[in-house]
Amino acid sequence: MRFALGIEYDGGGFSGWQRLSAAGSQQADGSLQTALEIALSKVADAPISTVCAGRTDAGVHGQCQVVHFDTEVVRDVRGWVLGTSANLPPTMAVRWCVPVAENFSARFSARARRYRYRILNRNVRPGLQRQYLSWERMPLDAQAMHAAAQALRGERDFSAFRSVQCQASHARRNLHDIQVQRQGDEVVVEVQANAFLHHMVRNIVGSLLLVGRGERSQAWIAQLLEGRDRTVAGPTAASAGLLFLGPRYPAECGLPPEVTL
Repeated sequence: MRFALGIEYDGGGFSGWQRLSAAGSQQADGSLQTALEIALSKVADAPISTVCAGRTDAGVHGQCQVVHFDTEVVRDVRGWVLGTSANLPPTMAVRWCVPVAENFSARFSARARRYRYRILNRNVRPGLQRQYLSWERMPLDAQAMHAAAQALRGERDFSAFRSVQCQASHARRNLHDIQVQRQGDEVVVEVQANAFLHHMVRNIVGSLLLVGRGERSQAWIAQLLEGRDRTVAGPTAASAGLLFLGPRYPAECGLPPEVTL
């Protein structure tokens, strides 16, 4: 039987989502995936492997990561949720469990992924929530950042915002929407695409920060996109401000509303 899980986590103490050890290994390696698989395997009393919707980097947090796993072990959904959470580190929790069709894939059935990036924009560094915020002391023009970001919408080649470690076969992605708004002392960037390249969101934010500080024009973002040269774009923004809101699936997958189109 196949199940889908919704997972939330603070990524600050982990090496990232992806398992670092060999598939099926139950040896702790600092990854979120391994921590989850160890916990699931304790509940099942049998090895469990998982597939996720989108791998996140070290230090990146997840509001509703979706994974699927297969098992012949009989447990009710409450057992999977509470039992697995009880065996996870305190910075991870299973929010829900749903039986799904055998052809459901947390990765390939997703039609979109969503991220939020929070920037504390004041002259004093954060004391509270510092692990969930990046910090920019220079005043930012959020309206200029938003206007510049609209050049990224649509199906584009995002080579200018792709890390050198990216293993994707090509750099074309369909960016559905990107919004930049000021909320008090914070500037918040929200972005949705069909999929993302390695460090793509953080690289976009790093370039938008230069626009927000007035160091680059609004037109510069469009020029970067067309130039496809990562070396002339802005720096990679800090991981702490990034939150994976989650993937989104067609309604027929039968998942909770927060991950349904």
